[in-house]
Amino acid sequence: MGTLAAPAAAVRRQSRGVTPEIYFAKRIDNSRLVKVSDPKHNREMAMFFGATLLLFVLVMVYAWQHFSAIECGYRVEQLRAQRDGLVEMNRALRLEEASLRDPQRIDLLARRMGLAAPQAGQVVRLDDGGDSFDPGAPVMARVSDAVRNLAVVSPQ
Repeated sequence: MGTLAAPAAAVRRQSRGVTPEIYFAKRIDNSRLVKVSDPKHNREMAMFFGATLLLFVLVMVYAWQHFSAIECGYRVEQLRAQRDGLVEMNRALRLEEASLRDPQRIDLLARRMGLAAPQAGQVVRLDDGGDSFDPGAPVMARVSDAVRNLAVVSPQ
């Protein structure tokens, strides 16, 4: 309601027996007011901001550690599952190797290819019974029984 409408409304209310309400517009000029700096309030606000910042940093560090621990747990479980799979594959490969190294199987395959069992003196062992022979390793010179037999059979 404007300033002219207020007295007319008051007159109408007065005729009905209602207490009139009159509003006056008062212009307030705050342009000359200057805010006084309160050092105590500024110090309190700085301490509040610092405490809030410290709390935020602590919460972020806790959250980072927590999620890092969870991520490490998932990684450990993934690596365990991978290790279990590799152990199972290793077991299967060892079983396959054992079945392929079976002397009866090798003998059967050799007979199918037309090979015969070696005669006495045809087998020359290059190592001292070990399973692995390294051709690049130094070997002590020695005369084997097969070479002696060859020397006796075919003298030069």
